[in-house]
Amino acid sequence: MYKRGKYYLTTAIPYASGKPHIGNTYEIVLSDALARAKRMQGYDVFFQTGTDEHGEKVQLKAKAQGITPKEYVDNAAGEIKRIWDLMNSSYDRFIRTTDADHEAQVKKIFNKLYEQGDIYKGSYKGWYCTPCESFWTESQLVDGKCPDCGKEVKMAEEEAYFFKMSKYADRLMKYYDEHPDFIVPVSRKNEMVNNFLKPGLQDLCVTRTSFDWGIPVDFDKRHVVYVWLDALPNYITGIGYDQDGNSSDLYKKEWPADVHIIGKDIVRFHVIYWPIFLMALGLPLPKQIYGHPWLLQDGGKMSKSKGNVIYADDLVEYFGVDAVRYFLLSQMPFDNDGIINWDIVIDTINSELVNVYGNLVQRTVAMTNKYFGGTLEDKGAFEPVDDELKVAAKALRDRVFAKLDSYHVADALGEIFSVIRRANKYIDETMPWVLAKDEAKHDRLRTVLYNLTETIVIVSSLLSPFMPDTAKKAVEQCGASLREYDDLDKFGLLANGTKVTEKPEYLFARLDGAKIKADLVKRGIVKEEKEENMEETKAPKAEQKQEVKEENANVVDIITIDDFMKIKLRVGEILTAEKVEKADKLLKFSVKIGEETRTIVSGIAQYYTPEEMVGKKVVVVFNLKPAKLRGIESQGMLLCACYDKEDGTQEVVLVSPEKPVPSGSVVR
Repeated sequence: MYKRGKYYLTTAIPYASGKPHIGNTYEIVLSDALARAKRMQGYDVFFQTGTDEHGEKVQLKAKAQGITPKEYVDNAAGEIKRIWDLMNSSYDRFIRTTDADHEAQVKKIFNKLYEQGDIYKGSYKGWYCTPCESFWTESQLVDGKCPDCGKEVKMAEEEAYFFKMSKYADRLMKYYDEHPDFIVPVSRKNEMVNNFLKPGLQDLCVTRTSFDWGIPVDFDKRHVVYVWLDALPNYITGIGYDQDGNSSDLYKKEWPADVHIIGKDIVRFHVIYWPIFLMALGLPLPKQIYGHPWLLQDGGKMSKSKGNVIYADDLVEYFGVDAVRYFLLSQMPFDNDGIINWDIVIDTINSELVNVYGNLVQRTVAMTNKYFGGTLEDKGAFEPVDDELKVAAKALRDRVFAKLDSYHVADALGEIFSVIRRANKYIDETMPWVLAKDEAKHDRLRTVLYNLTETIVIVSSLLSPFMPDTAKKAVEQCGASLREYDDLDKFGLLANGTKVTEKPEYLFARLDGAKIKADLVKRGIVKEEKEENMEETKAPKAEQKQEVKEENANVVDIITIDDFMKIKLRVGEILTAEKVEKADKLLKFSVKIGEETRTIVSGIAQYYTPEEMVGKKVVVVFNLKPAKLRGIESQGMLLCACYDKEDGTQEVVLVSPEKPVPSGSVVR
């Protein structure tokens, strides 16, 4: 394979204060998928993650438990590392800010910045948030509380050292202008410029004296280095940076980092504080910083106090590692927040992993065994229908990696699954069971099964960064190995005579949602739904509203253009469609709308079959509040035209664009 050079990727280092929830876990899974994809391309990848372990919050929690801060963070870091390992993360270093090499370099960095006049001694008085370890001015508070976490703040005053942020503000703005791709998405950059740089940067408090769990300042032992000047340098100390000029070969090779993957809530610290620290040290800046969105539980931020936290190990216990990885990576948009709850996870696994991917592999291998004793052979019995499948499979690699290069990971998975769906459609078009009945068409049948198996090897190889174990299992059932990047734009590399596995196993088992939810309630993992919510599930109002009544057809409420503009309409593309169990009128869809995929439930089962819906372009009410229908969260509404026919029955017709337009297009 052609070697494409080095690639250094990092996650943020989560604070070692407790068990990470699934929203925290998303970042390591995302970063791991990107790292694996880069390795697949031939890059020499160094992937770093770790934990941030100093600060007042840790000291207070340790005291409450009657243990030392070091004992506390050893336990917390161990739990974070356990979750990262559970999710099959392929990191190269797990750095802890209590590591000796890191602490030594932070002391040196602080001394250098002080000696060159970037750090000075003063005192700080302001509103302090202990959970965030941040000072705020009166104007920054929201309803008198911390603007980041919403918790109570207290007035605090203490002696501190400060970093002269304003000294570098103009230089940072110039860097933004000269490097337009430094921060992605661009919305994050705009927020930083408008909210922080343009109003003017305040000097940053970089030491504390009110607690002692931190890295002490060499020349003033009452002070410990505070939060970001301790945590952010991990990206260079973890690869062997030395302030005295004796940096390791690894540092010389890897820095600057190719990308920092971070959550949108800590963008400010990474795109303002960190670049300024590096400028002051005379070091290159990272090439790019991607501030990913949040994963929300039913539309709200996860927190233990709300009792709505979902943990990765609970999900893995029910669904397996790769299914959880797939859900996280396929459901999180590039820019907007994603949504998770147990119903959506179950629905996604059944509709996409079981029905689409698993079903393709199972059917293909089973038919190859049934008709030809498990032996594959391309007889060259070509028909025009083969071309569409082959062209799609050969073009897939470049389409997937183009999406990954811009961090549109869900869209990359969408590209793969579009080819998997095309392969399932190819089965319906070629009807192998019919070909098998005619001896004269057995060469054609062999060719069809060969084409299907070759497609499975290609799509599974491209799925390996996302679902490593499942992808390997799928190609092994096809009698093959994962294919290298340089061969993934070719079709027909499977050798004639290849034997598929004799007894194929289902890649994913169909999930019984009701049984799982009952078990979750029994174990106290989720709360039992309230009675009024259960009644709504039994007789969903939205379903009733789908049955359009004409009694008041002549009564029209006049609205203004402002009223209309509140409604956001978008063009979506139906990716999957299926009937909702125990609901005669409901169909459930996966709808691609621009850069995200949503689940939408619609009461049109009397008018359309699931099969005829797949691939349709539809108009979606994009900003409709999500609603639960039969236990499924519907994230939008399909627009339909309704009228009464001469026989008295009602007709419902989907509203679709007159000409082909991209999904996500605005309707107005």
